[in-house]
Amino acid sequence: MSIELELLLRLVIATVLGAGIGLQRELAGKPAGMRTHILICLGCALFTIVSKEGFSGLGNDPSRIAAGVVTGIGFLGAGAIIRGEEEIIAGLTTAASIWVVAAVGLAVGAGLYFISAVASALAAVVLALPKIQG
Repeated sequence: MSIELELLLRLVIATVLGAGIGLQRELAGKPAGMRTHILICLGCALFTIVSKEGFSGLGNDPSRIAAGVVTGIGFLGAGAIIRGEEEIIAGLTTAASIWVVAAVGLAVGAGLYFISAVASALAAVVLALPKIQG
């Protein structure tokens, strides 16, 4: 398989896995739904591909871009968390799903397909669990 085809496959896989996690959020009526999760997963995969394939041969550390993505995604996730008028904090699960889908995108971009698929499946299962009322 040519390198271009392999990299294209990584982007497609990231899109599909991001959609799988985002679909649950969409069906649950959350503001960060399928498109948001796809774009995050796809963007993280692309950042990883560019880091790994574009800069690794120049004496640079390709993990630096991944570290920047992890930091940046924390800010995006923080934006999903809101405090309501009754001092109720909402959006933690959405923020966590954004964080996980970013990790999935990084893993797909690195070519770690199996672990990416397993993590996506586990995330989808966890998100589908009913909320326990305390």
